[in-house]
Parts: sequence; structure tokens; C-alpha cells
Amino acid sequence: MNWQSLFSNKRYGSSNKGLNDETRGEYLRDYDRLIFSSQFRRLQNKTQVFPLPGAVFVHNRLTHSLEVASVGRSLGRLVGEKLAEKYKDEFNDQATNFYRFELSDVVQTACLAHDIGNPPFGHSGEDAIRTFFRELPENLSQKLEVELSENQFNDLKNFEGNANAFRILSTLFKKSGLKLTYTSLASIVKYPVDSTHGFNKKTGLISTKKSGYFDAELEVAYEMANELQLITFDQEKHLLARHPFVFLVEAADDICYRIIDLEDAFRLNILSFEEVKSLLLPFFDGEKNEEYILQQMLDIKDEKQKLSLLRAMLINLLTNRCAAVFIENEEKLLNGELNQSLIDLIDEKSLALVEKIDEVSIKKIYNHKSVVEIEIAGFHVIGGLLKEFTGAVLDRKTAKSKKLLRLVPEQFDLNPENGLYQNLLSVIDFISGMTDLYAIDLYRKITGIQIPTLS
Repeated sequence: MNWQSLFSNKRYGSSNKGLNDETRGEYLRDYDRLIFSSQFRRLQNKTQVFPLPGAVFVHNRLTHSLEVASVGRSLGRLVGEKLAEKYKDEFNDQATNFYRFELSDVVQTACLAHDIGNPPFGHSGEDAIRTFFRELPENLSQKLEVELSENQFNDLKNFEGNANAFRILSTLFKKSGLKLTYTSLASIVKYPVDSTHGFNKKTGLISTKKSGYFDAELEVAYEMANELQLITFDQEKHLLARHPFVFLVEAADDICYRIIDLEDAFRLNILSFEEVKSLLLPFFDGEKNEEYILQQMLDIKDEKQKLSLLRAMLINLLTNRCAAVFIENEEKLLNGELNQSLIDLIDEKSLALVEKIDEVSIKKIYNHKSVVEIEIAGFHVIGGLLKEFTGAVLDRKTAKSKKLLRLVPEQFDLNPENGLYQNLLSVIDFISGMTDLYAIDLYRKITGIQIPTLS
């Protein structure tokens, strides 16, 4: 791969013959289209880790995505400046301008979109969809095996939020006219492989840990790969090389969720101030700003403000280190040979501290009672909605099915002529796009737990 071919302002599904916008560049237009979209707005009522809503502020998918975008913008600017300077005698003017001024827009946009495919109730929502299709009654499972290809059935049994994000930003955005550039699309594909050959950690490839696109979007993936000259490792497995910009998006997310989840846990009294401080402060041992930070910690009286300081300083430290790692691994990135995330390649001392955060988070945060409760609720609600609406698609003739299908907005186009696979994906589009509260409300109403009233 080549830095000068890894970006393109060509838009998927567009002739690019629209009006010129002198105010915004093409990649900033991607950001604006995304932030004004209904899919993005709905993230404000989707669980990040802890249940919503509550008297104490905790992050939801939207606030998390905005913060990741902020860090991603900084990463893009740092890396872009270094590349523009390093290749100032080799880059043409377009490449120089892109890396110096526009890479930050691309990474920021991809960060903003990185969770847009996640269903309600956090990661348990993904598990609930997978579980539903893996545990279908034998007669229904056999019907799907006959009517769907292996890869199409695996899209359902191995449902993945990352692949769903790619679907939303390509197929669904194309329908609504919100066409994104191939560069922004490529920057969110963490696992560029199909669902049949993904979810395989034994390969040692970072690309195959999960999957990045459904069977329905394979054509889009190849159009994107051709436009940006991405490496195709295995045509049969639809296995591509990760776009280098993905590593920046991933790093921004890796930095944010680790630190922010600790901050939320403190606000909810799950972790004490001293516990969080003991995890964050050691990162600055021996650093140039260690003395400044220690003095600030003494001067600041409020514990929340102390943690805010540590959070800001640590995000800055890790951002700079991940940017440096990116440049150090330039050759591997361009050859598609880097199979570790950037944060896994930082210095040993910092990496050990990151792993300590992971250990505490798994033990005390991600397995906290409130988190487990919302995950269990997600299984019941999403599983229940899938049972009702997939049942209606599979047997449209019953009176109940006809009424259920009337509840699905026309935009999801549940037309029998589309075929079973597309209609099942449309049901998932409908359910995965719901907010937590809407999913709960609809589940209660259609199962009779709550009787609807006219307002």
C-alpha cells in the first residue's frame, strides 16, 4: 500500500458531481453528515457500560463516541504532520495537504462512527442477536440453511457491531443520501474479513479476530479496496489488509474507554478515588511533568477534579505514544503486516499499567451487578423482539404477523421480493438501531406486559 493512494474523496454511491463547498473539505463534510444523522443521534440513549438513565452522569454511546473523536483528531493531526514532513519531497501537493490538514478529519469522523452499529444494551446486545440465531428451533434453522448461503447464515449467527456499522454507513446511508467517502468508510473496518472466516484468533492476523462486513456489503468492500488500493490477502475468504488509518481509530477508542470507564466507576462509587488514582498516577513516574502533576494533585481539593486532571494528562501521554508507535511501524502498516494494536506496542512500563487497568476493569466494572443486570435484560428484550419480528417475516400469513410488520417503518422495506436474507437483515437493522428505552417500550407493548394507551 502507498500513502498517496490510501485516500480518496470519491464517495460511495455518488458521481461526485455535486455543488462545490468552499467552506468545508470533503472529509469534514463526512463528519457533518454523520453528526446530523438520526443513527448517530440515537447513540445518546444506548448503553456504553453502565445502565441508563441515572441520577449520576455516566457515559453513553454518544458521549463516548464524541470523546473518542476528539482523541482521534489529535492522533490524526500528529501522524499527518509527521508523514507530511517526512515525505515533503516525495508527496504531491494533494497528498501533502491531505496529511497535513485532512487526515485529522478522517480519523475524527471514523471515531465518531465506530460504535454506530452497536445494538441496544452494550455488547450484550450483539451476543443476544448471535444467540437468537444460533439457538433457533431445528425446523427454522434448517429453513435458513436451505435458503441462505453459509456466509449469509453466519452473518446472523456471528452478528458483529463493526460489520453492522459498515452496513449503516454504506448501504443504509446510501439509501438516505448520506454518502461517505471511501476513505472514511475504510477507516472504520477493523476486521476486513467475512463472517465465515472471521472470529478466528488462531491465524495470528488482527484482521480475523472478528468480521467487518456482511455478505450484503461485499461489493462495497471491494469497491472501497480497489479505490484505495488495499491489499487483498485472500479473495475466497474476502480477507483484506486493514487500512492503516484504522489503527488510529482503534487507538483512540482503546485510550478512551479504559480511562473513562474508571472515571464512571468512581462516580458510581464502584471504585474509590484511591483505587483509580493508584491505576492512573504511576503512568507519570519519571515523566517530565511528574512534579507538576503531583503538585496539582495537592492543590486541587475536589476528587472529581483531580481525576479530571489525571484523565486529561494521561490521554495526552498515550496519544503521543500511540502516534509515535504508528510512525515506527510504518513499513508493517503499509505491507498489512502489523498484527497488534498501537496501544499494545507502547513501552513496557506503560503497557503493564494498561494491563493492570484491564484486570481491575474486568473484575470490578464489567462484572458489576448493575452491568450484568442490563446485559441480561438485553438478552430478554432483543431476543423477544427478534422472535416476534423474524417470526412475522418467516410466516407473513397470520393475523399477528401482518400487524407486527405494520410496526416496522417503511424505510426498512420488508418486501417478500427482497428475499429472506435481506429481510432478516432489515429486521436486524430495525432492532439494532433502537435506543435502549425504545426497545424496552416496544417489547413491553407487543408482549402484553404493558398495554398501549392513546396520548
